[in-house]
Amino acid sequence: MLASVKAGDDDYAGDVATTEAWNRLANDPTAQLIDVRTQPEWSFVGTPDLGKLGKRPLFVSWQVYPEMSVNPRFAEELSAQGVVPGQALYFICRSGARSRAAAKAMTAAGFGPCYNVAGGFEGDLDADKRRGRLNGWKAAGLAWVQS
Repeated sequence: MLASVKAGDDDYAGDVATTEAWNRLANDPTAQLIDVRTQPEWSFVGTPDLGKLGKRPLFVSWQVYPEMSVNPRFAEELSAQGVVPGQALYFICRSGARSRAAAKAMTAAGFGPCYNVAGGFEGDLDADKRRGRLNGWKAAGLAWVQS
């Protein structure tokens, strides 16, 4: 199992495995999961379900759909949802790339500690070019819902 991996240059707090993120969210009442995917991904692929923890993820897109440019209001939108400096933030996307960028940006903006959930919600492509089987939130058997 992937344990915490420290980022090489202190630009964010590091990567954590999906199950480690779940455990940290369970044990830290102020920790927050932030899903940075797009509205179509939330609607059609599904979202993490933190109901058993008495929490809900925040949904703020790192990139604006459909042009997929970086959301210039990302930090502002998170702040509007109650995110504050000093709060542990766990960012998740499809496979870990967008969420890593968001963790770096929010660290630079003075928030955090900010972590990237390695493997993301769906994980890497398998030999059949499908996601959700090798790694990530779904493959770990963590709670999720689909609309």
